[in-house]
Amino acid sequence: MADRLRDATSPYLLQHAGNPVDWWPWGDAAFDEARRRDVPVLLSIGYSACHWCHVMAHESFEDQATADLMNQHLVSIKVDREERPDVDAVYMTATQALTGQGGWPMTVFLTHEREPFYCGTYYPREQFRRLVAAVARSWRDERTAVTGQAREIATALADSMRKAVSDSLGSASSGSDSVVPEARKASTVLDPKLGDAAVLMLATRYDARRGGFGGAPKFPPSSVLEFLLRRSERELAATDDGADLAERALAMVAGTARAMARGGIYDQLAGGFARYSVDAGWVVPHFEKMLYDNAQLARVYAHWWRRSGDDLARRVALETCDWMIAELGTAEGGFASALDADSDGAEGAYYVWSQAEIVDVLGEDDGDYAIGQFAVPAAGNFEHGRSVLMRPADPADPLRFERVRSALLAARAARPRPARDDKVVAAWNGLAIAALADAGLVFDRADLVEAARGAAGLLARVHLSDGRLARTSRDGVTGPSAGVLEDYGCVAAGFLALSGANGEARWVTLAGELLEVALRRFRREDGGFYDTADDSERLYYRPADPADGPSPSGTFAVAGALLSYAALTGSSRHREAAVAALGSLGQVAASYPQAAGWGLAVAEAFLAGPDEIAIVGPRGDERTKALHAAAAFGATPGAVIALGAGTDPAVTGDGAGIPLLAGRGLVNGQPAAYVCRDFTCRLPVTTPEQLLAALRS
Repeated sequence: MADRLRDATSPYLLQHAGNPVDWWPWGDAAFDEARRRDVPVLLSIGYSACHWCHVMAHESFEDQATADLMNQHLVSIKVDREERPDVDAVYMTATQALTGQGGWPMTVFLTHEREPFYCGTYYPREQFRRLVAAVARSWRDERTAVTGQAREIATALADSMRKAVSDSLGSASSGSDSVVPEARKASTVLDPKLGDAAVLMLATRYDARRGGFGGAPKFPPSSVLEFLLRRSERELAATDDGADLAERALAMVAGTARAMARGGIYDQLAGGFARYSVDAGWVVPHFEKMLYDNAQLARVYAHWWRRSGDDLARRVALETCDWMIAELGTAEGGFASALDADSDGAEGAYYVWSQAEIVDVLGEDDGDYAIGQFAVPAAGNFEHGRSVLMRPADPADPLRFERVRSALLAARAARPRPARDDKVVAAWNGLAIAALADAGLVFDRADLVEAARGAAGLLARVHLSDGRLARTSRDGVTGPSAGVLEDYGCVAAGFLALSGANGEARWVTLAGELLEVALRRFRREDGGFYDTADDSERLYYRPADPADGPSPSGTFAVAGALLSYAALTGSSRHREAAVAALGSLGQVAASYPQAAGWGLAVAEAFLAGPDEIAIVGPRGDERTKALHAAAAFGATPGAVIALGAGTDPAVTGDGAGIPLLAGRGLVNGQPAAYVCRDFTCRLPVTTPEQLLAALRS
């Protein structure tokens, strides 16, 4: 049996390389083989940190009898959803349409034309065997009906998706590369009332007692929290009942952020957030830890601290950044994708404790103290009398708490560790770069900015070639998949944030190149965006989903990067393209604001200007550093920062590629800050106090 997965750069595919199933990677060769053998195709999609993917692999794909049945009747394809989000999106649409639900592992049966005719998710072994046998019989005895049904499904889904895209953009006429259709101009697309309505709708879904939105399971609403933070800084607006929207928005952020940080979804020993909570109170997580969650949440907590000064916000932001570097950092400078939920064959085994285990590590006195501090009940809050640790309140004795926390962490390190998916995903590293750059600047942590620079260097060196991004890499080797829209948007945004933190103009230049590819290869005639490039592999429809998932959608990510780039360069073309990209925001926000968080956040940046802050002065001068820190602390929604020496860029090279710095010089020989909008600047200031006052006025 051919071992076709052995050279994969996806750890998920490598996990299956030794299965008795004769797996194929996604590609023409697999479908050609199915056609040659005249058998249907099984498409199995999952990811490394997925608990139920491991369960199905152990029950079925590692079982010889089940594998024999699959090998006899199917050509089986294994796909890492994180490596091929386009394939995942298209067939998840089919799965949800046909079954009313989705999830992973995703199990889809296809014709030779890649059209789905039966979809599902996890199947226990005996049920899966029966399903394979039934599919084989139908393929043999009812071929015309099967292929006809598949064609009808594919056609209906493609038509439905095209209509959804068209409806989300309204009836705006087509726009050229430099002209935005009238119906999509800022005055109609970015009405302040859109954000106000979103706050009110979110308030109806807010869990005032436990934080977050809705009931179980509860996911970290990262993009929504960023929007609410930005909305809380806009001028006061009262609802009909007199409640202030800014205060309400900030209260939802604070309630959710505190509940997550003190709950079991946050690792109270090492830092870092799990994927979601299975209950409504953030107590028991689904234990996988994803880079994209932690990158976004680190940034949210840093921004919440900037808005509130809350010590909890500062601690969690820094702990999460440190956790990303320690646990997900790769030798090449990037960040791995995830840690598994499972270890030693059991979900959560690495993280949970019984009271007896705590006492065994710490002794009776400190053990009882830790049991109280971490809210560990005698019966446990998880399984088999064990508990997920929480932290309901800050300790009265911080030194004692730190001592017991360190001892428990050291004891936990001796347990079998969760596996790590060490592939580097471009988009998620872009999110991490932005978070580390922001936190490093806000908290005066140069090491965090340097970690962001290391990840950016890896993306520029390994992922970027001839202006095009590779989606993934592993051990410094690029994967086979082309970058999708979210890669271009998130990486460009990360590069722009990094330039604002360390003053290196090359990141602005590279961001501009990525955005040009996005505009040329991904943009539709109506100003919206597809998720895949015009020269990417053609599936039975071309995905174009503007709604956020656990991370910003490609459309909203690109919109944010375009707006920031326009603020740094003065490019009206990029600003207009950002507005056009938000053309679908109104419909998404009106129907489900939780899926519009990043688009709403970008809209708030547009309404705020965004402010353009130029800091000029010698890099080693403490006065320059103080102005830079004040700019980071006082930054208004979506504000961009440019850092230069205050000399002519054409002569020194400093700030070359950042037009915002052109003509911004020292003031009477002193470092200075310029606050601008649309490249029109107020008088420069020379002290942090003056800069903060200018930003708050």
